[in-house]
Amino acid sequence: MPQPLAYRMRPQRIEDVVGQQHLVGPGKIIARMVQAKMLSSMILYGPPGTGKTSIASAIAGSTKYAFRKLNAATDSKKDLQVVAEEAKMSGTVILLLDEIHRLDKTKQDFLLPHLENGRIILIGATTENPYMSINPAIRSRTQIFEVKPLTADDIKTAIERALTDTTNGLGDTDIKLESAAETFLTTATNGDLRSALNGLELAAKSTNPDANGTINLTLPIIEECVQKKAFSHDKDGDAHYDVISAFQKSIRGSDTDAALHYLARLVTAGDLPSIARRLTVIAYEDIGLANPPACARVVESVTAAQRLGFPEARIPLADAVIELCLSPKSNSGMMAIDAAMADIAKGHYGDIPAHLKDAHYKGAAGLGHGVGYAYPHNFKNDWVKQQYLPDKIKDAQYYVPKQNGKFETALGQQYDRLRSAQHQNKH
Repeated sequence: MPQPLAYRMRPQRIEDVVGQQHLVGPGKIIARMVQAKMLSSMILYGPPGTGKTSIASAIAGSTKYAFRKLNAATDSKKDLQVVAEEAKMSGTVILLLDEIHRLDKTKQDFLLPHLENGRIILIGATTENPYMSINPAIRSRTQIFEVKPLTADDIKTAIERALTDTTNGLGDTDIKLESAAETFLTTATNGDLRSALNGLELAAKSTNPDANGTINLTLPIIEECVQKKAFSHDKDGDAHYDVISAFQKSIRGSDTDAALHYLARLVTAGDLPSIARRLTVIAYEDIGLANPPACARVVESVTAAQRLGFPEARIPLADAVIELCLSPKSNSGMMAIDAAMADIAKGHYGDIPAHLKDAHYKGAAGLGHGVGYAYPHNFKNDWVKQQYLPDKIKDAQYYVPKQNGKFETALGQQYDRLRSAQHQNKH
């Protein structure tokens, strides 16, 4: 049985990797490692189908090292021993270890010395957050890189490459992919290239050619083959982003029914990643300090939805949307950090006051570091007046409180009291 299209189209050179240019683009960290042949073990984490295996395959192809692939959950210590023996006999082996977050202690203890001596270059792949799920012993011996969902343009590039590649792709077949179908294929799979290529291959193999021998792939055919409907997509690819935009603006504008309508479009399209990301952004961007408990509940709802999957995921998502719509709103947190970053971009920062500098080393006092620092907990109400900002911007104010909820109203009152005390008799 022939290998799937997604497997055949895996890149053999780092230059052929689709997307992930923050890692493999010219001058970026993994490209530099490959160019210098100074590879170190790494963990790649991100959603399925975004190129973790492709990057590992391309690294091996570009460096000409042997490439082996195992699964931490299903392959045994004996399988690791076979790879280690190969590395001992023939030199460096690149080992892609899928689901590395499920590596047990026995396998981990076996791997560690081989990582230390460099015989095995480990590339761990996981959809889990490695800072939470990977054992510290492995984590400390690897570099951690986030692999991001592919953009529609990335997937379009890969699809067009697959349609023209006569060696590994579908280039030997006369296929006409309708424009609307291509656009849908690039957006409906939510950055999952494997799903896009699987859908394309299924459509091509299951569609009869016309009288001229051409396989015409239309929007309904692609919809059927990826099992999603184009409710939130149009022929230009803009409607998907229009729905996301309308979704956020409806919540921001406190229109519950409109927000539920746009949520329903996204649920119908099966777009859980976009919903999860957008709801989390909305919670902290638009509700923020006006109602922090709502922000925390949104994170819980999104986590529950991701664990449940559709169709049940729609329930916690709907609860979260309704609460966000009816919650008081505030964007003061976002505005505050943006104002602080804008100041830095303009060169407004200055030297950290000497009394705030690190004093936990010999000779610090001789440099004046930490000298004169007043420890707030030694004073009444655990507060003492002293300067924290650099001299150059000592009077800067970034946070401007709003009064759109009890929580931020109270925060604002405390902020005003402390700021007034801090700057009292300054001028």
